[in-house]
Amino acid sequence: MVLLISGILPGKSQGITYKEEEALSREFLAVVASRFTFIKDPIIEAYVNEIGQRILEKVPTQPFRYHFYVIKEDVYNAFATPAGHIFINSGLVEAVKSEEELAGIIGHEIAHVVCRHISQNIDRSPKISLATLAGIAAGIFLGAAGAGDIGSAVVMGSMAAGQSAMLAYSREDELQADQLGLMYLYDSGYGGAGLLNSLKTIRSKQWFGTDQVPSYLMTHPASEDRMANIDLWLENNTIPEQKKYHPDLEAFQMMQATLTGKYGNESGAIKRFEARLRVAPEDPIANYGYALVLARVEKRKEAIAHLMKALEKKALNPYMLGELGRIYFMDGNYEKALRVLEPAVTRGPSDPDAMFFLARTHMELGQFEKASGILEVLTEKYPDFTDVYYFLGTAYGQQGNMEKAHYYLGVFYARRGKLKSAAFHLTRAQETATDPKRKAEIERLLENINQRIAHASKRTP
Repeated sequence: MVLLISGILPGKSQGITYKEEEALSREFLAVVASRFTFIKDPIIEAYVNEIGQRILEKVPTQPFRYHFYVIKEDVYNAFATPAGHIFINSGLVEAVKSEEELAGIIGHEIAHVVCRHISQNIDRSPKISLATLAGIAAGIFLGAAGAGDIGSAVVMGSMAAGQSAMLAYSREDELQADQLGLMYLYDSGYGGAGLLNSLKTIRSKQWFGTDQVPSYLMTHPASEDRMANIDLWLENNTIPEQKKYHPDLEAFQMMQATLTGKYGNESGAIKRFEARLRVAPEDPIANYGYALVLARVEKRKEAIAHLMKALEKKALNPYMLGELGRIYFMDGNYEKALRVLEPAVTRGPSDPDAMFFLARTHMELGQFEKASGILEVLTEKYPDFTDVYYFLGTAYGQQGNMEKAHYYLGVFYARRGKLKSAAFHLTRAQETATDPKRKAEIERLLENINQRIAHASKRTP
């Protein structure tokens, strides 16, 4: 039986409508995307999403889909927008010590969305637009740099300052999110200790002086009260052994090693992995992570040596094979790249980076038909992988299929904002296109591009 921290559960919500909530979340997402970099990595994205979906299985049916993002930012922070967009900073993902701690943070953020805390706190005054509200919310959760022009310009006014105070989480919001989050964590097999331990991990980053308080504690207040309440909850809610979920420790370590090795501070990552290898020189995960950061600083031969050492114990690990193939490719050793990338793609889960470099390896070896086949699959599975369209256009050009070559190059340049180049290639594709669906798609793209060009010319003095 689950003991509630307080008697408060989310009831009928007052505040903006679900439709307005989704509109606000889109505005917020635009602010975040304009100021920060999302980490698009198959290991990291899949890992965080699997935790989120596992918890969501125990959440009542929601009116919208949830999305989980990792932001490339060292500051310890995590936050949720209305309509189920949940963001975690890479620094916090690197800092947690277990999947249970990461799940604790995600469960808490899911609870904020379920309770609709931001939407309930919004003053429905028509004087402030949803775009402005998104900027103010970004200012709260991301700091001044994240708020950008939208938030910083508006927060100067007393009305916006009042809105800012209303949007911030209250002590009651935090306790309610803990209460609900603990229930979801318990039901999904995590228990609740991870949430307490994650707060302790974040709290340990705090030194004296308010300017050194971790962002998470600034945006999610009442940490001392929260930890005391969670501790009390844990005393009264021991999860039975048969209900416990036991996460894969190696998967957690692989995710963190990938995050640190490919996206963390280079000098800090080198020191971290070197320290681990001094203690355990045969550790395959440490060798893998060290190889990733060595490749970033152009020490490819050393990187290859450490990946080979990792593969001595994890010979069939598709991600390790994929990274080895990528480094071979960057080093110009295409035959070796092909030998390791093919099994990485065929044996492992779908890894867009491994598929991309396998296709590029085929191109370097003059095997353009094989390359275009792989790249076509990538456009279907990962339509936002923009660079794929450039190489697909190039591969078709080498095969003499100029209609597809011009079409995919046009798509690539349109996505990159090079509108004149995009219009040139799409017009050429339109001249020879025979498939009605393709012709309609080209016409739609050209119409959009011409509108963008006309809009840009109007803004130019």
